[in-house]
Amino acid sequence: MGSENLAYALTQVVHNFGAAAVLGGAVFALWPISRMEYGRTFAWLILLAWGAQIASGGLFGITSLYYYGETPDLSRIAMAALAIKVVSAMSGFLLAAAYLIRGNGWNDASVRRCFQSLAALGAAALTAAAFLRWFHSQSAHPQPGSEMALLHHETELNST
Repeated sequence: MGSENLAYALTQVVHNFGAAAVLGGAVFALWPISRMEYGRTFAWLILLAWGAQIASGGLFGITSLYYYGETPDLSRIAMAALAIKVVSAMSGFLLAAAYLIRGNGWNDASVRRCFQSLAALGAAALTAAAFLRWFHSQSAHPQPGSEMALLHHETELNST
């Protein structure tokens, strides 16, 4: 169980820092004062953070496949939350890339709307993450760190 927990924990670290940078980068570019003169720098941070979110999100599934031979069994609510996270991540990545490629020609209002949209996508992904975390079904391999995971681990220990 040690290597599995380490794999999940390291993936979670990347995922957490990516989430912080996705939302924090967009919000900090806009508030408390506009920092659009650094828009490209923030856009690079946000693009890389969305990339980290996408990669680490996929790695969660790959880790489950490796250790259990299947992905987690998700409830309908958790599946909807996962879909929201995936759409948010893909949209955020593409929007940040579009800004980096073509944003030099955008007017100030368009740049501001871009960063507002990036912040909204980050907030949507973070909100969906909470629902994904707490509404996953109690499958054969519960999410690490949950009470069910601890009970599952104790059951495995008692059965050997």
